[in-house]
Amino acid sequence: MIIDTLENLEKYVAINPLFPKVVEFLKANDLSTMADGKYEIEGKDLFVNVTTTKGKSPDEAVIETHNKMIDIQIPLTAAETYGYTQRNALPEVPYNAEKDITKIPDLAADSYVTCQPGMMVIFFPQDGHAPCIAGVPEFKKAIFKIKA
Repeated sequence: MIIDTLENLEKYVAINPLFPKVVEFLKANDLSTMADGKYEIEGKDLFVNVTTTKGKSPDEAVIETHNKMIDIQIPLTAAETYGYTQRNALPEVPYNAEKDITKIPDLAADSYVTCQPGMMVIFFPQDGHAPCIAGVPEFKKAIFKIKA
């Protein structure tokens, strides 16, 4: 997991060959003015979901993992807290290959981090994360999905 400001995203482009395309997309688009929806950048290998989502309490948030994709999650209108547990510390549960997700309900995260608008968090396949924890009823966020 990496947590940082969006202005520092360029420092991480060497991590994955698709990261420079995320930087280009962010320079060319204002996420906060984009309508909710899925925007393909490089087909199924790189896209962004802009969504208005319900804020959850830590008890309501569900830990998830992905096998094939890296998430760059960006809160746009409110602070968002994420639960974090290393994947190797999570119980084995069925994997949904079609949606590239494993969900582990009813399990509290080991730790929590909070991003303000203007910040980002990057979750890799080894990172269990419980998103959407917020102190507001709903908020807007963007989730870049990048082939790992």
